[in-house]
Amino acid sequence: MRANWPPQKVALTPGKRVLFLTKDLDLIKRQLYDGLDLKMEDLGVVNLSEQWPPENISLTPGKRILFLTKDLDLIRKQLYEGIDLKMSDLTVEDLLDDINTDVMTPAWVCFDHEPSEIAENAYAGLLHGGQRVFEPRALKDGGFEVIVSGHRKGTGSSRETAPQCERWSGIRIVIAESFAPIHERNNLNLGQLMGDHLMLERLQNGESIPLSEFTSGYDPISKLILESGGILPFAKRLKSGGIILPENVCGSRPMNMIEKMIASKLLGGEDEPKFVKPGDAVLAQVDGGYSHEFTTAQVHTFLSEEYGDGYSLPNPNKFAVFEDHLLYATGVARFSRFESKIQTLRDMQVDFQKHTGVRDYSAVGGISPGICHQVAREEFIDVGDFIQATDSHTCMGGASNALSYGVGSTEYANLVYNQFSFVSVPESIRFELVGELHPGCTAKDIILHILWKYAANSETLDRSMEFGGPGLASLSMDERATLCNMATECSAKTGICEADDRTVEWLLDRRHDLTEEQIRSSFVLPDEEAHYDGGTHEINLLEIRPMVAHPGNPDEGVPSDPTNGAYVDELGDVRIDIAYAGSCTAGKDDDFSFYAMVCEAALKAGLKVAEDVECYIQFGSKSVKELSEQKGWTKIFEEAGVHLIDPGCGACIGAGPGVSEDSEQVTVSAINRNFQGRSGPGKLYLASPLTVMTSAFTGRITAWEPDVFSQ
Repeated sequence: MRANWPPQKVALTPGKRVLFLTKDLDLIKRQLYDGLDLKMEDLGVVNLSEQWPPENISLTPGKRILFLTKDLDLIRKQLYEGIDLKMSDLTVEDLLDDINTDVMTPAWVCFDHEPSEIAENAYAGLLHGGQRVFEPRALKDGGFEVIVSGHRKGTGSSRETAPQCERWSGIRIVIAESFAPIHERNNLNLGQLMGDHLMLERLQNGESIPLSEFTSGYDPISKLILESGGILPFAKRLKSGGIILPENVCGSRPMNMIEKMIASKLLGGEDEPKFVKPGDAVLAQVDGGYSHEFTTAQVHTFLSEEYGDGYSLPNPNKFAVFEDHLLYATGVARFSRFESKIQTLRDMQVDFQKHTGVRDYSAVGGISPGICHQVAREEFIDVGDFIQATDSHTCMGGASNALSYGVGSTEYANLVYNQFSFVSVPESIRFELVGELHPGCTAKDIILHILWKYAANSETLDRSMEFGGPGLASLSMDERATLCNMATECSAKTGICEADDRTVEWLLDRRHDLTEEQIRSSFVLPDEEAHYDGGTHEINLLEIRPMVAHPGNPDEGVPSDPTNGAYVDELGDVRIDIAYAGSCTAGKDDDFSFYAMVCEAALKAGLKVAEDVECYIQFGSKSVKELSEQKGWTKIFEEAGVHLIDPGCGACIGAGPGVSEDSEQVTVSAINRNFQGRSGPGKLYLASPLTVMTSAFTGRITAWEPDVFSQ
């Protein structure tokens, strides 16, 4: 009698085999005739699917090209009326610049950790007149294989969901005048081709372009990653011996800080002096890393898919998970319907932590230990460390004279599993600080000035921002952290501060296992004759004035962006509805001392938070909250009418109290980004902690002066 089939449960039969139909036909023969048995974890999906990219690139008949124009109605016509454009009919100036990752995949889209589901809402953050330009599945169902934009594509977060939404919508070629560094890296790690507008014209004229033209501008390792179809298939080829890396042969030369840090982490030849220069492609050992609940689910999924459910990490104690981003998300009306998806992300992070044994910074009793960047610098980022994490503001660690920057989920998955990082040594730009700040200014005004004067012209693009000079000594470690934190807003690779006595003092207070000698011996300082491709620029702190970044005009093709600088005293009367203080940028010890100073002055003048203003302060970490309570600041805040929020991310990512509720509301905020829709539908001005808190009492954007409330 025939056995019952199918059974209720399916398992492999002992003694039976699995045949993998690989692109390597000899490997099929070895399975058939030599008894070779393979496992899925030994292969990548790329081995079982259509090879991408091919050796020659041409447009596919029947597929379309989408031009992201400043004329948003023209985008609609391409999406919904079937209009097709040609690059020859447009100029680069007609195309949208500074398309940020919040536009491509707003926070709520990232609640879907599966790339195919993320693609359903590609570009959900691009709004016109308050309405979505891209309706659900618009990109996916449009038959597009090429997408085209202007300068600095993919600014903002390190969220890999941004390139994923394009790739899993069928896009295979991304055209732009330039790319933000993390976004470009994420594209590379996914095997996504990037090109320029002249290439597109050639493709539209029927030309077939060799793959080598798309890869020739990259370092040898990035080229190999692209040709392999992404970083995970590349790592497998490398491990199996299918790839031989080129040897780095840089000779002795003066080096700046990031060059020295990378050189010190190179794999192999530990006893030999090592040197690197911009453009060198190397493998480096990292000292640690972390992910958070917005990203860990993808890391866990990618590792399981690539290496099997039983995968393990060689050094889990070097890495950590944080629960900080979504603690307050379900309290926001527009996110409450995503509660089950948010809980899935939390659960998957718990599963990852238990599975791997990485350090756990989960919330306890609903309260987080703090924002990952802040806690990391408080607890484990030391001088000279190399740290990578799945968040663009990882560069905040540069305040401690460390190398730290954000990476996407795929790159992080490779890092924690294979224990090395692929690094293309970036160019550097140096900012020599002199003088001291006016009492009404903070480091936030310095970086807003740099964003306005340098980043807007792409002078910081994909470069390491090095901060030094005698003026740096006047800035506390927390203020330096503000500078480094917002290097990512400059589309820089990272930010690094020189180490000095303040560095030693700050670390000794927090690292009881370190001595002053150990800290000083780890200092990484630039050589006297170090080269800076971006030049050396003097910033006279005495000339810095209180600034904001204004909201731009997205409906007219002028994106909301931190580079939209303006002086507070030239703004005119800008009335506000919300004042938000906190986030990783402005939730540190010194920031809270600023808030307390302003609140105390207001109370002495008989003032409380203005009647029509909602004011919020969110602690950056548990440590900051404890300091506020010890100093008596918490009572001052409460007496002044401020709403206090426990540590974590909140309104900064639109996931907590302090978000605007309608497009007419105006917010002045101490966070790092004012992208359209990031903190609600209203208009958002970025400002310093002093300006934000002063404005809360006056009801309009106002710079701090000691006598501001008596005027």
